[in-house]
Amino acid sequence: MKKILRLQSAMLKEIDKYEKLVTERSHFIDWERVHMVSCATIGYDMALERGVDPILAAAACTCHDYGRIITGKQTGHAEAGYEPVKVFLKGTGLFTDEEVETIATAVRNHSKKGEIGTPIEEIVKDADVLDFYRYGYEFARSTQKVRLEKLLGHPVETGVADPDRLHK
Repeated sequence: MKKILRLQSAMLKEIDKYEKLVTERSHFIDWERVHMVSCATIGYDMALERGVDPILAAAACTCHDYGRIITGKQTGHAEAGYEPVKVFLKGTGLFTDEEVETIATAVRNHSKKGEIGTPIEEIVKDADVLDFYRYGYEFARSTQKVRLEKLLGHPVETGVADPDRLHK
């Protein structure tokens, strides 16, 4: 787990850097800090349940919005993060080239909520929608809601999440 702490520490420094460089943003910058950590925690637990490497899943969840962090834009952020996140991850020295590619591919594909990807990609997509829902955000696309409802096993109302319903 120390690998995830080191990765998140490096990501916080990136967020601090880009907060100064990119002042116009689709999401307020503190959301990036909170969402990064909460998604990683959700992803770690999902990986354990699904028999997937929890460190790799948590790393992919930590980095999944890298494109939005560096551009400030929601539109196209997944694809925009693909190449830059590889450079960032290699710079941390924490991951093999194969792991970097796995994480970067999850970053690139995490917005494709209606498509099925690798187990790591699926964890990132699921953790992303669940975290978004838990913080009470409404979904911009129907595929996000469909994915969440499938994950939870029941219909959901968009808007503020009902924490009691998450565990039924």
